[in-house]
Amino acid sequence: MLTTKDFAPQLVEALKRELDNFFGKNPLQSKDLSRIVNSNHYARLTKLLDEEDVSDKIVHGGERDLSNLRIAPTILLDVPQDSLIMNEEVFGPLLPIVTVDKVEDSFDLIKTGTKPLAAYLFTNNKKLKDHFVRSISAGGLVINDTIVHFAVASLPFGGVGESGMGAYHGKFSFEAFSHKKAVIYRGFAGDFSLRYPPYTMGKLSLLKAMVSGDSIWGIIWALVVYKILSTFKSLARILRSTKSE
Repeated sequence: MLTTKDFAPQLVEALKRELDNFFGKNPLQSKDLSRIVNSNHYARLTKLLDEEDVSDKIVHGGERDLSNLRIAPTILLDVPQDSLIMNEEVFGPLLPIVTVDKVEDSFDLIKTGTKPLAAYLFTNNKKLKDHFVRSISAGGLVINDTIVHFAVASLPFGGVGESGMGAYHGKFSFEAFSHKKAVIYRGFAGDFSLRYPPYTMGKLSLLKAMVSGDSIWGIIWALVVYKILSTFKSLARILRSTKSE
């Protein structure tokens, strides 16, 4: 989570208050708190928390119950950018908060990392919303909420870059898992000799004009040059044949 230095204390207090509302003062005893899926992932998450220069950044939570594979929802403030928790997918109840001087700086910070599967912005500022949508490349964007884009069947859900390729939902699923087979039909007439050896400068000029996307006049000019060179070549063959006779 990214926020400004000035707003961070207010954000942390609001998160603490809501976590207390959700799970009570002792979240490890709450029937609503999910357990970690297995012991390997529990060990992985505790390793993230116990890393040097990270454990002292915990501002809320951090309690653990190995026997029941539970970790209390944990908020961390300004953990080092090179720490494990900032460079691996968390998949657990750990929330690092990074502070910036102004909101726009967070966009630059996002761009320095790999492209996210999803990015969320909370604001009522229309200009900021537009800037966020235009400048952030992610699998999906949501303004003033999280995750809900996954539940909208008419929207494609997927990543971009290292967060994944392709998207699914509805027709997007059909397209993602369908192979578009290219088929070309042509007849035997109208073949071009420039496709075949011997390769001459005239053929090369014409191929360059066609491949580089030159204007129609550039292609016509290349055709004229090719035709002239081909004509001279034919005349030369005729002259050689006449001399030999």
